[in-house]
Amino acid sequence: MDTFLDPGKKNCSGDEYVGPGTKDTQVQLVISLALGVSAFLAFCTLRPRWKTLYAARKRYLNPAVGLPALPDSFFGWIPALYRVTEQQVLASAGLDAFVFLTFFRMSIKLFAFIFFFAVAVLEPINRHFIPVATPNNTDSSPESLLYNRLRVSGYSAPHRNAGHAFLPLNGSDPDDGPDNSFDYNMGYLWSYLVFTYLFTALTLYFMDTETFKVIRVRQDYLGTQSTITDRTFRLSGIPKNLRNEHKIKHLVERLEIGKVDNVTLCRHWKELDDLIDERQAILRKLEETWSVYLGQKPLRPAEGRPDGAGNGNAEGANGPSDVADEEAGETGRLLRGESSNHFVERERPQARFWYGFFRLQSRKTDAIDYYSEKLRRLDEKIHAARKKTYEPADLAFVTMDSIAACQMAIQALIDPHPGQLLTKPAPSPSDIVWRNTYAGRLSRRIRSWVVTIFVSILSIVWLIPVAFLASVLSICTIETVFPSLADSLKRNEITKALVQTGLPTAIVSLLNVAVPYLYEYLSYNQGMLSQGDIALSVISKNFFFTFFNIFLIFTVFGAVTSIFDVLRNSLRDTTYLAYSLARKIEDLSVFYTNFIMLQGLGLFPFRLLEFGSVALYPIYRMGAKTPRDYAEIVQPPIFSYGFYLPTALLIFILCLVYSTLPGGWLVVFLGLIYFVLGYFTYKYQLLYAMDQPQHATGGAWRLICHRIILGLVVFQLTMSGYLALRSALTVALLVVPLLIGTVWYSFAFKRQFEPLTRFIALRSIKRDEDEGGNAILDEDFGGTGEQQRELLRRSSTIDEDKEKGLRFVNPSLVIP
Repeated sequence: MDTFLDPGKKNCSGDEYVGPGTKDTQVQLVISLALGVSAFLAFCTLRPRWKTLYAARKRYLNPAVGLPALPDSFFGWIPALYRVTEQQVLASAGLDAFVFLTFFRMSIKLFAFIFFFAVAVLEPINRHFIPVATPNNTDSSPESLLYNRLRVSGYSAPHRNAGHAFLPLNGSDPDDGPDNSFDYNMGYLWSYLVFTYLFTALTLYFMDTETFKVIRVRQDYLGTQSTITDRTFRLSGIPKNLRNEHKIKHLVERLEIGKVDNVTLCRHWKELDDLIDERQAILRKLEETWSVYLGQKPLRPAEGRPDGAGNGNAEGANGPSDVADEEAGETGRLLRGESSNHFVERERPQARFWYGFFRLQSRKTDAIDYYSEKLRRLDEKIHAARKKTYEPADLAFVTMDSIAACQMAIQALIDPHPGQLLTKPAPSPSDIVWRNTYAGRLSRRIRSWVVTIFVSILSIVWLIPVAFLASVLSICTIETVFPSLADSLKRNEITKALVQTGLPTAIVSLLNVAVPYLYEYLSYNQGMLSQGDIALSVISKNFFFTFFNIFLIFTVFGAVTSIFDVLRNSLRDTTYLAYSLARKIEDLSVFYTNFIMLQGLGLFPFRLLEFGSVALYPIYRMGAKTPRDYAEIVQPPIFSYGFYLPTALLIFILCLVYSTLPGGWLVVFLGLIYFVLGYFTYKYQLLYAMDQPQHATGGAWRLICHRIILGLVVFQLTMSGYLALRSALTVALLVVPLLIGTVWYSFAFKRQFEPLTRFIALRSIKRDEDEGGNAILDEDFGGTGEQQRELLRRSSTIDEDKEKGLRFVNPSLVIP
């Protein structure tokens, strides 16, 4: 920040990399609207034409679900989508989609209230007490504007020996004694304290209200369905003397909690799983080889057709056989030709295989015969491998005769020895990562810790490219390397705004899109037992990246070189972190405004358009050779909550942090637009376009709530530092009780609410004698409560449909 107050000093600090400019917001608005409107119009045009992509999930969904079809008109789908109720979302997309959309609905309601107070009360106060800065010279650079804005706000140049960058003009340091809390001219700062309390209370109120609703719906939803997953629990830490199905069954039944229907003891099936994987690879190669062979042009006409014009049929070109061929299509002609022995001669594809010492020799052979023989030998090995007895692992899936018995086993301590016979809810059979079931607990724990440490180190490593890219796009850096280019940029406000904040915002957004793919790969290799656990882990990792690298680094630390200075000063002065946070938040308001604007107005329509799928489809289409390839490219894309939820949580935190600050109404307004557009975008994708195979039974809600509480803590720290920097020490200290109360609430939430997001309460379980136990109260979905009960769904849930006929058995043992 020294450079801002000393223009002659060429020291490009991290703050200048994303420093505010006069045209930045206008330029970013034009760019975002241009991107968003063009993508939205393209989606409205292509949606009725490409139903295999934009209605992929609806095409595969069971018609009994009752999800309404959207009209094909240009904008007609919007009101129809709006009218889809929460009951229909729950019945057609499940708990995870319901919880995800609940977060967006809650955010819309919360920030609508906050926006009203920010505009109607706070903004008039700020306009009256904080005049707009007017620079004394014609320099409109960010440095001069920030310098004048700070002077108007009551700050002078920094004291070189102080721990704080800016000092009030009427006092040397906030810690030196003067307290402006009771100064009449600074009385407006008390309004910031009042609204800090009010906005915190509103956030906790809405979060509590939605939490009660999510818990009620989750308990009733899971309590009214009956799947094999609901009756099964996971038993880990099984001692070696109990690693037998009959012994485990006898042990559980001796607990007198219910009868055991089935026990699946996991074993070391690595040999069998490897054979199945190898078979899949060979099968794909054989399919591809056959497709290439059949797709070639014949070298000679078919037998019995010497003239190449027919098969001796006197009907001619327009005869009944040709008509039948046309109606039957390519598949019918192919089958009929084979049955009539009208084979054609084609060039047989060749495959090269290596053999001998160190596989240094090779030769070519007929590819179809080669892969067919390999497949036959693999089938023989698999049949033999399935008859083997494998060493048992320390994990088993125990299916009880009732949901209540399963829940009692899950919520109880079975064994007095630490780490033995631990019970947890079982994932769905289709959700299990079977290779991790026979990995030892120590192995899984080591892998988990290695990945966690690697992610932590990686978060530090990300600082280097982020700071490098930001510094390369800094006017200060460009002026050092290319002075003439910097001078031309300074003469044009628009190009300067693009370079100074537009491009860093775009780079951060692109990084925010690319990094989750890496974290998803790491989560899959962390040793977790289910796809649902992996999905929740991806959410946690990606949020850590967005919060640490995009928020903390750009605010508290500013640049890589400042990290150790901030940490060192924080250890000497516990208030330094709050001062740093408050000081930098104001400086980066334009950057975060542009970031939210680009994410909401610019990128949401592209997500609706599924630009990645559209761009990659021609590539996949050209590379598709087999029927399996063609079937895969028309499958619904996968919706990953870990890719989208962390960014939404970061924007939620940013809206909270800026809600009370001068000019924060604009951030809140853009955040409100972001959540409105996000709600409609994700509602469409979750219901109609994309599939969500992972099933975490709404477990993302507890992650959402803990991140909201973290945002409240950051918000309160920022406001305390902001008030302290203005020497309103009494007002700043009055934020501390609110901070303590929020931390206490986080522990209370974990103790009281979190168990109900993991387990099913025994009273929620529907029994045969319960009347009306298969419905959820109407008031849970905002009804009037006049009706006794409203039927939630049809006779079965979407989870029951998915699990029909499933068993807890390794697919490698039973697949054809």
